[in-house]
Amino acid sequence: MKSLLTQAWFLLTHRSFLTLLFFINLFGTIYGYIWYGWQLSVTEPQFLIFVPDSPTASLFFCIAIIGWIFGKHFKLIEALALITLVKYGVWAVVMNLLTLGETGSIGLAGWMLVVSHGLMAVEGLLYMAKYRFTMIHIAIAAIWTLHNDVIDYVYGQMPIYRILEQYSNHIGYFTFWLSIVCIIIAYSVYNKREYLHKL
Repeated sequence: MKSLLTQAWFLLTHRSFLTLLFFINLFGTIYGYIWYGWQLSVTEPQFLIFVPDSPTASLFFCIAIIGWIFGKHFKLIEALALITLVKYGVWAVVMNLLTLGETGSIGLAGWMLVVSHGLMAVEGLLYMAKYRFTMIHIAIAAIWTLHNDVIDYVYGQMPIYRILEQYSNHIGYFTFWLSIVCIIIAYSVYNKREYLHKL
């Protein structure tokens, strides 16, 4: 079993696989920004950076991958990537499943979003052993993430799911605690690495 895990990790961290993963995420990032295009077109300039949550998360991961390919660690970007990939990956899956519950159907595009965002969360967790961020990076990433929640649910810049509009307060509450859980995950990654380092 240990041998299989070692081989799997070798594959996941091999430069060729990381390059493939980079291009997959780059394609997803570009598609994501295009998908948000109509909402960005009606967004006030000061909020633009906070609206396209999922593509920005995958952009963070793309930058982290570039660092790994060249033997570097962009530590703040890695913290942002982990927290936001898991957060927005899980968030989009939940929102689409709620939409399914409300309407009875989300179509092929909806299921594509469920699968792609689910994989975002998975890849964020899959590379936990690769991250090298510190507490200061987690703190900055946490501020970014919680500030984004305020922009979304206080200033009304959240991704628009018209079917779920009546639940916006509940979704905001869920999103806040999802952010907290993802920040705790990042802290756990850091804490475990520090513990192992001291052994």
